[in-house]
Amino acid sequence: MYNIKQRVYEVLEVSSIGDRSSRAYDVLMTAAVIVGLLPMTLKSENIFTHCIELVTSLIFICDYIARVWTADYKMGYRNYRAYIAYVLTPLAIFDLLSILPVIYLFVHVTSRITLLRLFRFFRVFKLVRYSKTMVVISNVVRKVKKQLLAVLILIIVYIFVSAMLVFQLEPDLFNTFFDALYWATISITTIGYGDISPVTGVGRLITMVSALMGMAVIALPTGIITAAYMNEITKKKTKYEL
Repeated sequence: MYNIKQRVYEVLEVSSIGDRSSRAYDVLMTAAVIVGLLPMTLKSENIFTHCIELVTSLIFICDYIARVWTADYKMGYRNYRAYIAYVLTPLAIFDLLSILPVIYLFVHVTSRITLLRLFRFFRVFKLVRYSKTMVVISNVVRKVKKQLLAVLILIIVYIFVSAMLVFQLEPDLFNTFFDALYWATISITTIGYGDISPVTGVGRLITMVSALMGMAVIALPTGIITAAYMNEITKKKTKYEL
């Protein structure tokens, strides 16, 4: 018996070899994402950007509804929990956020409603589904998320500690503690804009340590992701060789 729901799921997922319908859908969604981002390159809104927003949002809404409808196939089990689990996944949340900007076309414009237009940025994440390389990278990041989280916690702790130290050592340099956090973040990322510079010897020493820590901050997660990525590529090559 022909299963319409299963066929819709097959079309929604990344196309397999020979599936022209699914391939056409992938091209449609990729084009819709790219076109839907065009209004963000303009300073003002006009009738053309409104038409683009309306058409692309309708496409994204239909895509979101169809993906929720076929969530049981996506999640691998057939009950209501599959739908709840799916809508809470990162890509599903990004899909929902990406269609919210259409609200400002029909609601009286306020500063809060206008900010919804920035949610168009989340449409970029829809491209992850249609790029095999991005899918591999996404899988890699998912596998090493605990290690990356540990690195992130370490960075945040160091930023707060260094900010508190310099905030006390350089009382005339910072107006608020947020300024100290800003300095600590810029220093540890080795950007160093130079708009805030410690003048005491201890303050400059902390700045130098932060710059050196920044090198490790960049190298550590990069090494983790690179090692996991090479491992993933090796597994795929081994699979094809077998």
